[in-house]
Amino acid sequence: MVKRLIVAYALWAVGGPLGLHHLYLGRDRHALLWMLTLGGFGFGWVREIIRMPAYVAEANQDATNMAPPSVGPVRFAGQVCVGIYFGTVALIGLNSLSFFYLIVLPLCVGAGVHLVSSVGQQTSDLQKTLTACLITSPIFYGSTLSPLPISLAASVTATQHCRYKPPQKPRSKQELGPRLFVLGLSWLAFSAPLGYCIFHNTTATLYYLSDCLAALLDIFWFLPWLRSVLEYILLMPYRILCFFTGGSYYEEAWKKVLEILLREYTEREKEALQVLSLEVEASLEDITRSYRELAKTWHPDHNPSKNAEEMFMKIQEAYEVLLRRHRPHRFK
Repeated sequence: MVKRLIVAYALWAVGGPLGLHHLYLGRDRHALLWMLTLGGFGFGWVREIIRMPAYVAEANQDATNMAPPSVGPVRFAGQVCVGIYFGTVALIGLNSLSFFYLIVLPLCVGAGVHLVSSVGQQTSDLQKTLTACLITSPIFYGSTLSPLPISLAASVTATQHCRYKPPQKPRSKQELGPRLFVLGLSWLAFSAPLGYCIFHNTTATLYYLSDCLAALLDIFWFLPWLRSVLEYILLMPYRILCFFTGGSYYEEAWKKVLEILLREYTEREKEALQVLSLEVEASLEDITRSYRELAKTWHPDHNPSKNAEEMFMKIQEAYEVLLRRHRPHRFK
């Protein structure tokens, strides 16, 4: 069936960030990418104003009459950004898994890079892309910014092995149901770990995001003006919220927002409160006072009981957990 440009533009305007126009044009992987990134973080969706005629022509042309494939700077940048995005989501939602930095993280980054590299009528070698990720990940083991070098290595490998997909037969309306089912499962597989982490481990999620942003800003310590510009951009969503609510985006207001977001204790923090014999309303001073008293009581040098050392370690760990919750925010 011939695809109409006016229909593609209409779907782009109505549900562009969700990839409705790509679904209409038979670009299912592009649709999935848009679903997961909300239209390529908004930039890709806007760019498609001028790209739409080429997409429609590509959907209607003979798959056997094509020029050699090439990867432009936009696609390469998209591979790197989506690889980092997938890696960040994995760091937030899956970092408790065994062998996370050696297997889980590189596979997630590689999946993001391959998804971008296979958009449209070209693809890359998935096995070689994932191999590049698995080789690179041990070098940056445990680093907060490890998704960046892993994504760069995967993007370079995907670019070197770029090729066209085999021609596909035209899709019929009867295939729409199974296609939507596959897209739905893919979206659920991506969002479920992140959703679980946000709703059941809000504090750790926010602290991780804070650490990532702070680590990113610390890279530009030698260019204070650039660091200030990046910090301004990263805090723009909060400033926009304050503009519409009439609030202030200065440090005290930012701390109040964090206090609201972090008021719910995680299960680990609740256990830490029990170890230190504290109530939920305990302040940082209360936590420190209780820690010092219990540490003095259970210190192995002063307590001859057999479980003194074990209890002392629990007290130490509980204090560190609660101290991390109450530490000042790193942005200034």
